[in-house]
Amino acid sequence: MSRPAASLGLMRMIEAVPDRLDGSPRQLRRFWSDEFKATAVEQACQPGVNMSAVARQIGILPSQLYRWRRELLGSDEPGRLHPRRDQEG
Repeated sequence: MSRPAASLGLMRMIEAVPDRLDGSPRQLRRFWSDEFKATAVEQACQPGVNMSAVARQIGILPSQLYRWRRELLGSDEPGRLHPRRDQEG
């Protein structure tokens, strides 16, 4: 029969360090212009275009492109290309 790993002396305690390690790369947020977002959404909303493929081509996650579409169009409907109008009054 096999023995537990602890009895073989294979287990060691490690300490988790919550701070960033020296020399590790710091990831900065990327900022996209409104014009870039509008162009990406317009391209992705064309008939027969795969939104995930467009997102990969421009180097973002598909969820980001879907969010931009929701923010710009006020809808999750891919065929609706009219900008969202804020309600007045």
